[in-house]
Amino acid sequence: MQIEINDDFDLAKIVASGQCFRAGLVNNGTYRFITGNNVLYIQETERGLFSVSCDCDEWHSVWIKYFDLDRNYRTIFEEEHGKHPFVDRTMDAGRGLRILRQDPWEILVSTIISQRKSIPVIQKSVEIIAEKYGTIKKTEYEELKLFPSAKDLLHVSEDDMRKCGVGYRAPYILDAISKVTSGEVDLGVIKELPDGELLQSLERIRGVGEKVANCVALFSYGRTACVPVDVWISRAINDDCCGISPFDLYGENAGIIQQYIFYYKLSRQR
Repeated sequence: MQIEINDDFDLAKIVASGQCFRAGLVNNGTYRFITGNNVLYIQETERGLFSVSCDCDEWHSVWIKYFDLDRNYRTIFEEEHGKHPFVDRTMDAGRGLRILRQDPWEILVSTIISQRKSIPVIQKSVEIIAEKYGTIKKTEYEELKLFPSAKDLLHVSEDDMRKCGVGYRAPYILDAISKVTSGEVDLGVIKELPDGELLQSLERIRGVGEKVANCVALFSYGRTACVPVDVWISRAINDDCCGISPFDLYGENAGIIQQYIFYYKLSRQR
C-alpha cells in the first residue's frame, strides 16, 4: 500500500534516535518497526510517499498512532525554533524525528535495562529476551520473535533473566513482571492518569526512577511534557546550556525537544 505523509518524517533518523530498540534497516531503504503483535516494513519511494506492508485498516488502527501522525511536527518546529541557540542547532540536525508511541510493556522493560548501558548492548538484551521467550511471527521478509508479554515471562527465574544480559536489573524486571501481571500496576489503566500520577504509578516498580518513568510516559503514552534526563541530556545542559535546563521554554513540547537534543548528542558521539 502507498501512503503520503505531509510532515517532518525521516525513517533513518527515527531508527537512529535511540528511543526504539528493535527497529532497523532491512534492505534497500526498507525499515522494519515492531509494536505488540504488529510488524511493519516501510520504504520512502518518493519524497513524502511511502510503501508500507500493512493494509489500510492496520495503518489507521496501529501505525498512525505509533508514528504520532496525528501531531504536526512541522508546526511544532516552526513554533519552537528561535527560543534557544543550542536547541535550534539540535532541531535543525534532528528534523524528521518523531516520538514513537510504543508498547508500554516493552518500553518499560527496555528502559529498565537501559540504565548505565549503551544502545547496542540494550538492543542485544532486548533481542535475547524476545528470542528466548517471544512467539514466532512470520512475515514476507523474515521469521522473527515478538517481544514477550509480562504473562509470557511470569515464570522466568532471576538467573534465567540474568542470562539475557540484563545484569543487576534482573530483579527489577521480575518486580515489573509481578506488579504488571497482578494488576498492581495496570499499564492500560494508568494511561488515563495525569502526568504526575502516571509517573508515580510507574515508580512503584523496583528500579524505576524518574528517568525510566519519564521514558515510558514519553515513548509509550505520548506525554510530550515529560523529559527523560539521562547522561546525554545532563551533558547537554551542563556543556551546551551553561548548566541551565532549557526545557521550561518548551512546555508541552519539552519531550520532543529532548529527543532532538538526545539525537544531536548521540549522533556526534557516533
